[in-house]
Amino acid sequence: MNNERQDVYTRITNRIIADLEQGVRTWMKPWNAGNTAGRIMRPLRHNGVPYSGINILMLWAESVSQGFVSPVWMTFRQASELDAHVRKGEKGSLVVYANALTRTEANEEGEQEERSIPYMKGYTVFNVEQIEGLPEQYYAKPEVTTTPVERISHAEAFFAATKADVRYRGDRAYYSAEGDYIQMPVIEAFRDAESFYATLAHESSHWTKHSSRLDRDFGRKQWGDEGYAREELVAELSSAFLCADLGITPEVRDDHAAYIATWLTVLKNDKRAIFSAASHAQKAVDYLHGRSATGDSVPPMIVLTPQADAPGTAPSSHCT
Repeated sequence: MNNERQDVYTRITNRIIADLEQGVRTWMKPWNAGNTAGRIMRPLRHNGVPYSGINILMLWAESVSQGFVSPVWMTFRQASELDAHVRKGEKGSLVVYANALTRTEANEEGEQEERSIPYMKGYTVFNVEQIEGLPEQYYAKPEVTTTPVERISHAEAFFAATKADVRYRGDRAYYSAEGDYIQMPVIEAFRDAESFYATLAHESSHWTKHSSRLDRDFGRKQWGDEGYAREELVAELSSAFLCADLGITPEVRDDHAAYIATWLTVLKNDKRAIFSAASHAQKAVDYLHGRSATGDSVPPMIVLTPQADAPGTAPSSHCT
């Protein structure tokens, strides 16, 4: 691995480790912040396209630490192309771009074959609040959300369209791999409706791991081992991403606090673990969006002029 790629892995992992050591989950930061005037959403590129995977975590964390309200980010060059400029003294934020090169090489039999070589590069972006002179639409303030019923309706339509087998009973929320179903307490058992849908998002993320869907397996042997913790990390991230897409607040579940120590061990031993988890989480979210296949089940994203793109108490629960 080249030094630049190693540095990207290390920098981002160290940032998340620092948060976890303070008991803070980076992917939950937007919902703990006091600076979120409107609906939480994924960070957006200058052309309105949402970021994905690890970049969501990093830009959410940057927004909270620097107090940004706008979800829109762009590079220095993109700002210049819009006849705008980054204010003097502003510090940019790291995002990454992953791709693969195709190289033709001789194999052991001397035959020519193509080989894919993955690579990752880091580059710097700035929030629009750090930039002066942009067109007015980039400075539009998020609309304050005052229609929780509408957001719940979006979530209801989304999860129903996935066709997951959801069974409402008991006082625990979990995904049964053996029976391939999600068990949920009835909605009345939750503190509020958003807690219900956020919990369903988490369990639906677990549901995507089945061999007939994404076939995700981290080698779990027993409850609480590393494989178990890795799967829970994926479900937590995908739930946070999905909640952002659906415009609902994710549930910080007390029963998941015990995972933080295991996550710290995993992240410290493997600088690529958070990248892998974010990648798996993004695949889970994309899969669920594909299953729902209803454009009107998700609140609309901010649409900007296209430009060239650049690189109470909830019920007790136990997830399996």
